[in-house]
Amino acid sequence: MGLVECDLPLFAPFLNAYTVPPAPTLFKARDKGCVEGDWLRLFFVTGNDNKLREVKEILKQLAPSVEVVGVDLGVKERKLDSLEEVAAEEAREAYARLQEPLFVEDAGLFIEALNGFPGPYSAYVYRTIGNEGILKLMKGVEDRRAAFKSAIALCLRPGRLLLFTGVVEGEVAYEARGGGWGFDPIFAPRGAGGLTFGELGQAKNQLSHRRRALESMANYLLSLREEKLKSLPT
Repeated sequence: MGLVECDLPLFAPFLNAYTVPPAPTLFKARDKGCVEGDWLRLFFVTGNDNKLREVKEILKQLAPSVEVVGVDLGVKERKLDSLEEVAAEEAREAYARLQEPLFVEDAGLFIEALNGFPGPYSAYVYRTIGNEGILKLMKGVEDRRAAFKSAIALCLRPGRLLLFTGVVEGEVAYEARGGGWGFDPIFAPRGAGGLTFGELGQAKNQLSHRRRALESMANYLLSLREEKLKSLPT
């Protein structure tokens, strides 16, 4: 879990067209079109309403000064070998279209006995075989160890991409239990008393992989806000 800064020319076509603002100017006061106080309006690029709801709920707790606005740009779904690559490529495409501060999140279930499958292909696998398909693959398998991982790609300005990751260890349940969405009913995180994400309900947002990645991103964004406040005249 943590932050990686990528000094890669991901946005090279746009570097000559835009002035890169200093970090403090990312947070704007109410008279600049945002909400009361020093806030950052941050677009979350996703077509998944469940994910958007979770992200908004978690960031409302972690960083009240960040206003999350969901937007579905129809970004092409990538099939790459890591969550970080998927998030970074989708963020690149999204920023080229929107040209506003934004982030993209990709998540995956990595099952030890299946050599990390479905991993970065989790969304596609869920759509094709679902939870029942995973449980069939795990039938008779004693090693149920698994991890849910989240990778967030944040772009606040052209030419700079930040990656934040979060991981929660656990195991694959023997049957689907509870509600939720995606693989929630078949993943039991460590420390939850054997309950699946689906059975945890709202409590999922307190210990999920997505929360851990968002915690890293929130800490970074709040450090930028503190930088701005320190720069103001006293």
